[in-house]
Amino acid sequence: MIGNDWDEELSVVFNSLNFKKFYNNIIKLYDKETIYPSKDNIFNALKLTPYKDVKVVIVGQDPYHGVGEAHGLSFSVQKNIKIPPSLKNIYKELYNDLNIKPPECGDLTKWAKEGVLLLNSVLTVKKDCPNSHKNIGWEPLTDYIIKKLNVKKNPIVFILWGNNARIKKSLITNSKHLVIESAHPSPFSANYGFFGSKPFSKTNNFLMKNNIDPIDWKL
Repeated sequence: MIGNDWDEELSVVFNSLNFKKFYNNIIKLYDKETIYPSKDNIFNALKLTPYKDVKVVIVGQDPYHGVGEAHGLSFSVQKNIKIPPSLKNIYKELYNDLNIKPPECGDLTKWAKEGVLLLNSVLTVKKDCPNSHKNIGWEPLTDYIIKKLNVKKNPIVFILWGNNARIKKSLITNSKHLVIESAHPSPFSANYGFFGSKPFSKTNNFLMKNNIDPIDWKL
């Protein structure tokens, strides 16, 4: 399904009858209503960041639900799409933290190729209906992804923004990893702990401390 080492790592889920039934139902839904991202982009995060290359995980809630926005990476939008408010705030914190000028594009593919797994807890959404696919079958897969990363030998940074992401913290039990958590970058909550949290420098300091190449956060 993915085309890299994730296929083997996730084979227990992908080959289960429950997931196969759920996934077939999701694909059929595409013929009945407008769902984002496109079928080809559902597993984009896993395709762009193989298991062996994961250094950082940024957990999101579910895909953007507006036309042309989502492409399978948490907080990222496709090229030539207006940058959403949460991503604008992420760029503000990036500038305040590392003095990296906010880019004009909201496509975070470069981060994914740097080893940042941009994983949403739920991988699909109905148009204009945020959280519409919550608790219908994606969470067992994304929880399993976190569990597989938790047992990796190499230290990983897990960045959890907001309550939906923080739920995943209970799955991260390996003390070699670093968990960075704060309020969500949404305009409704960014001033309550997201701004000033310096997740990007903290991530790179941790990686370098563990003799891992830091992330080039420039876009």
